Amino acid sequence: MIVLLATAGVIGISASGPIMAVTAAPALAIAFWRNFLGGLAMGVPALVSRGGELRRLTAPDLAWTAVAAAALALHFACFITALQLTSVAAATALVCLQSAWIAVANRLRGIRTARVVLAGLGVALGGVVLISGFDLQLSPAALAGDILALLGGALAALYTLAGGRVRRNLSTQSYTGLCYGMCALLLLVLCLVFGQPLAGFPGEAWLGILGVTLAAQLVGHTAFNHLLAVISPMVVSMIILLEIPGAALLAALFLGESLPWGTYLGLALILAGLAVVILFQNRRRNGGPPEAELGAD
Repeated sequence: MIVLLATAGVIGISASGPIMAVTAAPALAIAFWRNFLGGLAMGVPALVSRGGELRRLTAPDLAWTAVAAAALALHFACFITALQLTSVAAATALVCLQSAWIAVANRLRGIRTARVVLAGLGVALGGVVLISGFDLQLSPAALAGDILALLGGALAALYTLAGGRVRRNLSTQSYTGLCYGMCALLLLVLCLVFGQPLAGFPGEAWLGILGVTLAAQLVGHTAFNHLLAVISPMVVSMIILLEIPGAALLAALFLGESLPWGTYLGLALILAGLAVVILFQNRRRNGGPPEAELGAD
């Protein structure tokens, strides 16, 4: 079940970058509609079937959900803007460095990450560097896009960590409905503040918004939000690294973006690093003491 959810999640989020890159609508508007529609799709059934759970929501869980929603809103603002300034492959690779940001957050919280996990993370991030070519394309627009993508990765890490806290006590349906709804509200405020229109787009743009909502929001994000209840945020962030080759391949096929030669070697490194982390996690779960974030030395 975990493998199926992870596969669906990777496919869903891999489609996100290529679809949004060709959607002729402002970045904040795209982010608003995908969260508003996703919030409706998940939130209305949650109110009907899990209204009691939502009414019992504690203040800490509500606060962490708000943190996750704010981080998600700003993540989308950064990532979608980055896609309009640099290549899909580079923006996706840099935003997916969230696993490194989670490792930094763990250290700041006093949680030591085991050496074998750091080694797996290093191998996977080496694959990220190869796939993107780590070519910042030193033009003002591309450099700004790369910086926004890096910031988007840090915000995605915060979203993942906050969601991991809430998912201990709240079902996937309730959490995603609430989080997407709060995120949409924040994005609506940002659209109004920055004067970005929410309507008047061509038909193709609405198809793009619908497509990214179905693929990335309802399938991709929701799958990973469910996985946060059964595996650690670090492992989830490592699985999300597979979005990099997925998005690069889709961009090459449908947008004509040239695929760097290191993509295939990079994919192999990502898979190797991911295998190290997951195997270590399973060993700790089955034979060692429980750990909050992948254990310590």
